[in-house]
Amino acid sequence: MDQLTTPLVSVIIPIYQAEKTLCKALDSVLGQTLTEFEVILIDDGSIDNSGYICDEYVRKDKRVKVVHQCNKGVSAARQCGIERARGEYSIHVDPDDWVEPGMLQELFRCAKKNDADMVICDFYINSPVKQSYIRQKPSSLESRVVLKEIFDHLMGSCCNKLIRTACYRKYNISFPNEVSFCEDEYVICSLLKHDIKVDYLPKAFYHYVKDSAQGSLSKHYNKYSLHKDLQLRELYATLLQGTGVEEHAYQCKSAAMVSRAFIFGKEVFTSAEFHKIFYRYKNIIWASPYSLFEKILLYVSMLGFYQPTIKIVSALIHFKHKLLS
Repeated sequence: MDQLTTPLVSVIIPIYQAEKTLCKALDSVLGQTLTEFEVILIDDGSIDNSGYICDEYVRKDKRVKVVHQCNKGVSAARQCGIERARGEYSIHVDPDDWVEPGMLQELFRCAKKNDADMVICDFYINSPVKQSYIRQKPSSLESRVVLKEIFDHLMGSCCNKLIRTACYRKYNISFPNEVSFCEDEYVICSLLKHDIKVDYLPKAFYHYVKDSAQGSLSKHYNKYSLHKDLQLRELYATLLQGTGVEEHAYQCKSAAMVSRAFIFGKEVFTSAEFHKIFYRYKNIIWASPYSLFEKILLYVSMLGFYQPTIKIVSALIHFKHKLLS
């Protein structure tokens, strides 16, 4: 593909301090069976060798382009890529993950066959001990139904979704600077609130590497994390007004905050401020998509029994690791 040829797909890769995993991610993208695509690398102020690796790939493959910028965060990096995307469709790949060779070809073929604005596919989760297949079939392809299910069992990532690039411009959708995590979920919801055509391909191509340092939500939940979560919940409340999904999203986001604080933020979870915010909403846990056992643990812990419940969780995790080792 030469510079004058319009690519079929733009692959956007936001990069920050990813020197250890970037080559594997890039090699998996460049090894696609579809050849008419471009790769847009956004080096978001990395101070390791990520920028050098990007430049090397630009020299080796004319389909690869790079933007070096000062550190602005993953949301700004994704937006930078979308603004430069020339492909009819676009997809995101994170630099610590990797993809199967047929991903672009099969997703693009499905999109063109059905004139879809968004094609959702399954994905893998790769941990140090196993690989899990995660099914992502919506109960309906109607965009409002998919929107609701993003807060249930569907992942809100841009990485398992091929999206018509023109939709970002048509609906004036951009990645929000004020969101430092789950920014892709916010954009997916922004698209789905409109009457776009959604399709589903029951195959997995994307390998999400669990617990890697790059791009993962911090396991230390503090007051700043709580503040950002509350801010994000309000952004969703505004975004989803009039969709019929706003109350469901509010409940699920609130339950997710409680869950993260329970697992990763003892100081936050046991603080007076947290209980002032959430105690009166403790019944939201029953409306969450968690298992019954998880709901009971969270509910009991919110009644003041944090230490016994966290000990139960720790014991179960330890037992599970022993079984898998």
